[in-house]
Amino acid sequence: MNLKNLHTENKPVQTNVLFTAEEGKVISLQIAAGGQLKEHITKVPALLVCISGEGVFQDEKGKSIELKSGDYVNIEPNVKHWVDAKEDSNFLVIK
Repeated sequence: MNLKNLHTENKPVQTNVLFTAEEGKVISLQIAAGGQLKEHITKVPALLVCISGEGVFQDEKGKSIELKSGDYVNIEPNVKHWVDAKEDSNFLVIK
């Protein structure tokens, strides 16, 4: 199986829950080149892992991190953040 095969709709941003546990879940996130996961807040700590492609994570505190395959960023709870894709990209969000 491949993460790209989970996202079959023709949308710039797609998500698919891969795994749900008692406390948390793992989400596959696909963003098309030039697309953006719009500004939002998570209530719990999260980990964003870049699986393929290239993107930029930014938050309201001024953090800006370029992500390429294998890179990750810890996302603070209750802090607005967003992700822009420079090319077609796949991420895992672990909450």
